[in-house]
Amino acid sequence: MADSVLARHPVTSAKWHYEHGLMLRALEAVWRDTGDERTWRYVREVIDSFVDATGCIRPYAITDFNLDQINPGRSLFPLVRETGDARYERAIHRLREQLTWQPRTREGGFWHKLIYPHQIWLDGVYMAGPFLAEYAATFDEPAAFDEVTREILLVEKHLRDRGTGLFYHGWDESRLQRWANPETGCSPHFWGRAIGWYAMAIVDVLDTLPAAHPQREHIIAILGGLVEAVARVQDAASGVWYQILDQGERPGNYLESSASCMFVYAIAKGVRQGYLDASCLAIAQRGYQGILREFVVVDEQGMVSLTNVCGVGGLGGNPYRDGSFEYYIGEKVVANDFKGVGSFILASIEIE
Repeated sequence: MADSVLARHPVTSAKWHYEHGLMLRALEAVWRDTGDERTWRYVREVIDSFVDATGCIRPYAITDFNLDQINPGRSLFPLVRETGDARYERAIHRLREQLTWQPRTREGGFWHKLIYPHQIWLDGVYMAGPFLAEYAATFDEPAAFDEVTREILLVEKHLRDRGTGLFYHGWDESRLQRWANPETGCSPHFWGRAIGWYAMAIVDVLDTLPAAHPQREHIIAILGGLVEAVARVQDAASGVWYQILDQGERPGNYLESSASCMFVYAIAKGVRQGYLDASCLAIAQRGYQGILREFVVVDEQGMVSLTNVCGVGGLGGNPYRDGSFEYYIGEKVVANDFKGVGSFILASIEIE
């Protein structure tokens, strides 16, 4: 799959964008796993196309206060370690400055974007959390670990459904959005990929969260509960997961690949790192075999494709996304979207 990514996507096609950031993380993982220098060279060339000699990132704008734009910065850390080039470090500090000033809810949770006021989305925990945790470890800022763990815990407090154990996509503190439940503030459905982002965020944050941090065991327990809930809605026939997780039999719902890959990655990594019981590996293995059967296609030239990726999903905006079942199943379904392909590569490495 990594070979196919390099063949399809020249460096000049890259964007400073969260899904490109996920792909760079996946290609870095391939390099570490296989020693394939082509993938590491690609990562560096992409980052170099955005970071100038002073450490400025083009076309990143801090005043957008968009958590999505933090995620590509995770690739800056290995570049600092491998090259010692100070401009990468300066770029890291610029992204950290955004999180210093990021608008917050009254409890201190990051708004997902400036244009989405008073809102916490599951996606945002992945976009900012692992970056901030690695920053805390790299630059000895222990208070930043508290920021990261607060975000994870606020999501568990406000977005987890106590009945199913699943998580709603978004929460509006103000209850002003049309998609927000007037009592809870939550959006109305359990969207697979949103929960997948949160699961990946937790296992990645735990990589650098100190063993003695007072919230570490609580966060591991949240991961365990999330995996139990996700396992209950794993499709028995295919082994993968639906776009709307708990409504597999509803007409129009479909098996979705990016969420399935994210769950496999998070569960398999959680088992490998000892956060989850070894018995959970069977959930990931069943899911991975389902991914291969349902979504992976290899053409006559050996190019590998991943099908059935929900192209995009959000709340609010213009045109307005109301978080309804009809909205989520109505978004375009595409092949080879980085949100799916990057997660597939990471899941493959963990399963291997």
